[in-house]
Amino acid sequence: MSAYQPLNCDLHDYLEIACMHGYRLHIERLDGSNFEARALTTRTAASKEEFLLVQGDASQQELRLDQLKAITPLNADASFGRVELAGNYCTF
Repeated sequence: MSAYQPLNCDLHDYLEIACMHGYRLHIERLDGSNFEARALTTRTAASKEEFLLVQGDASQQELRLDQLKAITPLNADASFGRVELAGNYCTF
């Protein structure tokens, strides 16, 4: 996997909201795969890589944030719509 690219800080709010409300998300990955899972929490590793922990039908997964293309909440009462994550990285 390539070197980690931190996600733009403004986009973290959407991930935190999704986790706080336990939104079910349609998740699009950069590799072209798509799936649905419930947002649980975010985590930052000692290496500074950031992850979204989700619960799928059968198991939990950790998804590295810079490998996500977009998230779309599937809850009718969600406070946001589709959010593009790909290419929106921090520039220090």
